[in-house]
Amino acid sequence: NQLCAFKAQNGHSNVSTHDTRNKSLGSWVSQQRMFYKKNALSSDRIQQLNSIGFIWDPLEHAWNEKFNQLCAFKAQNGHSNVSTHDTRNKSLGSWVSQQRMFYKKNALSSDRIQQLNSIGFIWDPLEHAWNEKFNQ
Repeated sequence: NQLCAFKAQNGHSNVSTHDTRNKSLGSWVSQQRMFYKKNALSSDRIQQLNSIGFIWDPLEHAWNEKFNQLCAFKAQNGHSNVSTHDTRNKSLGSWVSQQRMFYKKNALSSDRIQQLNSIGFIWDPLEHAWNEKFNQ
């Protein structure tokens, strides 16, 4: 009931353990994720949580949210090269920059690299700009 009420009020079921107003619910949500990873959650409970759009992996969910924002940005602007100086897309620009950094450090999964490549992601904006000018 608490989780359903939280979702009704907040539009999601991703309760943070840092949410001071919902500390015990946040801990419970975290526990469900842990049980799920350990295959210690009944299929009945998994089904109940899935029915309300439970987020099993908040980090994966956050990455996918930003990727979807990047796709929308590209659809609107014709490119995926979001600047960190773009005041309207500061958070997305930071995320794009972070993906490049992870890529350079070999800390980005092949799945994510593939997803970003699929939309024409620019891994090195300086190299890209140089090539653009050279080819004009």
